[in-house]
Amino acid sequence: MTYQDTTLSVGDQLRHAMRQWASGIGIATTEFEGVRHGMTVSSFTSVSVDPPIVLISAQNGTRTHDMILRAGAFAVTLLSDQQQEISEIFAGRVPEHEDRFKGLELLTLQTGSPVLPGGLAAFDCRLVGTYETDTTTVMFGEVVEARVSDKPVDDLAPLLYYSQGYHFLKGDE
Repeated sequence: MTYQDTTLSVGDQLRHAMRQWASGIGIATTEFEGVRHGMTVSSFTSVSVDPPIVLISAQNGTRTHDMILRAGAFAVTLLSDQQQEISEIFAGRVPEHEDRFKGLELLTLQTGSPVLPGGLAAFDCRLVGTYETDTTTVMFGEVVEARVSDKPVDDLAPLLYYSQGYHFLKGDE
């Protein structure tokens, strides 16, 4: 196996290489002083089961980043293959300063952070730590509640992102 010979910057090399990593899509949300906000995340992972810790990363200075830090809590909804439009709304099709939740059904769990029905699962988290770089903050959340969709597993599939596009798992046919 050989790799592409490139003269790109290391940052551009990283972007190109990471496009080869398929990931699910989640929506990280929070509410602070009655204002809700959220963003699409693909940087989401389980860190530990005991204690129950997950992480997301957010670009410094974004509205969602700042609101999560102020609220001290966030939720993540894992999107199903039926929720591509929601992913696009929270990825920026609706600008940061507008209400990305307009017209969407919402639930709240223990922390008050909104979650989106119809997803595969939802995680309600209390912010317990951060690690800040020059451009991004990794946010660690202790899961205070986790829910899985009540739809039969055969009726659900994750929304995937790979090589700058959405992809879908095909069931056994």
